[in-house]
Amino acid sequence: MQRLLRVVRLLSVVLWIGGLSFFAFVLAPIAFGRLASTHEAGLVVGGTLNVLHWMGLVCGGAFCVATGILWLRAAVFARTGFVVELVLMAVMLGVTAYSQFSILPTMERDRVAAGGDVKAAAADNAGRVDFERLHGLSEKLEGLVFFCGLGVVFMLTREPEVGDLGKVAVR
Repeated sequence: MQRLLRVVRLLSVVLWIGGLSFFAFVLAPIAFGRLASTHEAGLVVGGTLNVLHWMGLVCGGAFCVATGILWLRAAVFARTGFVVELVLMAVMLGVTAYSQFSILPTMERDRVAAGGDVKAAAADNAGRVDFERLHGLSEKLEGLVFFCGLGVVFMLTREPEVGDLGKVAVR
């Protein structure tokens, strides 16, 4: 049971952080560099970000459930690491949910208000101005999620193996 929970935790973080890495370092630069217009690239990147957010919410939820079970089974002195991981994951989940359910819908509304193509709208167009403000915020929040995820990975590497009876075993 312990091994399965550890696999779920590791796989959850790897999928989420790997997805964020691929998105930021591969997909977005290629989309904006190779597609015919920034509008088309934005549609691809926005759609991908929507899927990535849902993937993160599911992976984060699975991580929290598995970590909670391990926390319950751990000796008291071994629980601190689990708490730090859960706090980092809670930040990741909260920021991702905020971005998914608040920022992205508002950006879509702003894109439509700007005439569908934000870059084609006048620089002082209210839809474009708000879209660009939210885009900057979105980038910063995705970076926060990424670095919190790296923190979780770091914590996972430092974690002792927790036995089924809650005793900590040294590797």
